Amino acid sequence: MATREEVLSHLDEILRPEKFSDYCPNGLQVEGRGRIESLMTGVTASQALLDCAVSAEVDAVLVHHGYFWQGEDARVTGMKAQRLRTLLRADINLFAYHLPLDAHETWGNSVQLAEQLGLEVEGLLDEKDSSLGRIGQVRDTASADALRQRFTEILGHPVLWAGPESDAPVSKIGWCTGAGQKMIEHAVRLGLDAFISGEISEPTAHVARECGIHYFACGHHATERYGVAALGAHLAEHFGVSHEFVDLPNPA
Repeated sequence: MATREEVLSHLDEILRPEKFSDYCPNGLQVEGRGRIESLMTGVTASQALLDCAVSAEVDAVLVHHGYFWQGEDARVTGMKAQRLRTLLRADINLFAYHLPLDAHETWGNSVQLAEQLGLEVEGLLDEKDSSLGRIGQVRDTASADALRQRFTEILGHPVLWAGPESDAPVSKIGWCTGAGQKMIEHAVRLGLDAFISGEISEPTAHVARECGIHYFACGHHATERYGVAALGAHLAEHFGVSHEFVDLPNPA
């Protein structure tokens, strides 16, 4: 069991949100009950996840994608009102950490994705980008097509590929989860064989083909499942609370 303040203080201490210029507030976004014995984690604080939290009668929800994004309508109506109403009626805390969770060296999305995909972390993709991305080596080198099939099987999500027509083994690789497709340009400058992110934009395919680098779009949701689940497991062990990670299907 822990207090809300103890959980928040610990999360802020290990994730260091003050280091990031983010698109949303990190930390406690919706205040609920003061004591926490049970925790649910998920990628996004969608209505479906909140309904699961209410059914499970948990005390807190921890997500990567929370609320109150820059540029969104500030009015509490429609979908936003329903989500907040659900949390407030059930007295459930909502904790959300965006870029700080992407970047963390232990529980971060980039590090946790590497463990899933069999990538050896060797360094940062770009020192100036808050350590969001990583570079390293493929543990079991293979062709781009073989890697696409491998990643699809591991993630349970169709992986899109763009790049040069080549059967050469891929070894040097970079990655940044979620919507990090523009960081392929860092990978090109570093002379990497391939780059992984969650999404693909129209220009990404042209960059990959013209610069001779393989690009794998593995899914925004699919690449960002592992950090929040690992962080939730850490909190469960640290505070002696129960924890459940809920992976709701998302085609994106």
